[in-house]
Amino acid sequence: MPPPASERKSNQTGSDPAISLSGAFSNEMLCTRIFERHRATIKIQKPQVAVANLVRIIEATLTLSNRHGFHAMTLRELAKTSGLSMGSLYSYFDNKETLLSMILGEVSATVTEVLNALPEEVPGGAGRHLDWLIGTHIRLTDEMRPWFTFVFMEAKEFPPKARRMAIESEASTERIFAAVLERGKKSGEFQIVDVELTAALIKPVVQDWYVKHAKYRRRGIGVDQFVAAATRFLTGATGRRTRR
Repeated sequence: MPPPASERKSNQTGSDPAISLSGAFSNEMLCTRIFERHRATIKIQKPQVAVANLVRIIEATLTLSNRHGFHAMTLRELAKTSGLSMGSLYSYFDNKETLLSMILGEVSATVTEVLNALPEEVPGGAGRHLDWLIGTHIRLTDEMRPWFTFVFMEAKEFPPKARRMAIESEASTERIFAAVLERGKKSGEFQIVDVELTAALIKPVVQDWYVKHAKYRRRGIGVDQFVAAATRFLTGATGRRTRR
């Protein structure tokens, strides 16, 4: 599970209500969560050994997929890159689709848990909640950039089950944004006509940080600057009124 709000308070940056998340989602921590979620099917039951090998497997998968795609990656290549034998790989998953489900499941679960964990110190009101969602989503994707890039780039090649998982994950994120937008619309804080469409339009903006990260890096734009600009742009698009 993500760190509770009380432990994340010290990770805030200035007045930005979005948590920094720096170091909160290391590959080791994410693979620990994968191990716990799939413990019934993973044959290696010693947590330290299993998690260390999962880190090697996942990192090798993300590296190889970035080079020539997950679909083209063979288990022999994965074994060589991870430094594990073919037999060892099968101790963690029975085929590539299971491995894919492990990665997708972790990304989806993490996004849902983090975006639903609004810290107590964030002031009330839909506007500040939206600010927090935007900033937190961007910072989370920055912390887990290889994982999110993998999901985005490989989605078109996913088998049916994995494609459904990816679609539902995106829809779940949109529902979280839509709930806040609806609350702000009802209170008069947001001047929007179509809540669901507005939520759908937010997603591409916050995704741009990891989808086109190289572009922003070339321009010398860091995550803090991007969060601030995206927040201004998106909250402005809601016709937001400051609550008195």
